[in-house]
Amino acid sequence: MENMQLTMAQGFRSPNPAKTMRDGYEAKIDELPPEIPQMFGLHSNAEIGYLTNLGESLCFTILQCSGSSGGGGGSKKDDIVNDLIIKFLDKLPPEFNMVDLKFKAKDRTPFVVVCLQECERMNTLNFTIRTSLEDLDAGMKGQLNITENMEKLSHSMFINVVPDLWTKYAYASKKDLLNWYEDLLLRIA
Repeated sequence: MENMQLTMAQGFRSPNPAKTMRDGYEAKIDELPPEIPQMFGLHSNAEIGYLTNLGESLCFTILQCSGSSGGGGGSKKDDIVNDLIIKFLDKLPPEFNMVDLKFKAKDRTPFVVVCLQECERMNTLNFTIRTSLEDLDAGMKGQLNITENMEKLSHSMFINVVPDLWTKYAYASKKDLLNWYEDLLLRIA
């Protein structure tokens, strides 16, 4: 037991437990380098990914907590969301006429099939965006009762995050709402 040396990680040896008291361990801890991924058998890039995810999570949490006042109508949040609804609905193109596209596509090569599938997918996304925005607009005007989905949509638009209702039908992206919407319009075009 006297010759026992504990290895904390490759290249990091613990003081001999038989010869060291608490003060010795504290001194050893103070002289060790900070925790690094190699101490846990990980690649050095593991820390980069961890810190990136931590930063994104922290910023997103702060963003979600900001500006959600429960005040009455005419608030700044309502004005911002209303402006976005108008902007998005004005720019949103009509859905593809799938009957016409399928009729024109005589040669069904793999590229044509994928293009038709993407057009159907964009139609679903386009329809979801249009109906959810129209419902939210009617809810904000008092023509419909505000539902939980409308609340979530409004909050996501206010904090510039792509709403979950839309991401369910959309392509994977890490862009914020405004940049994502511009990208969506380019994809549809």
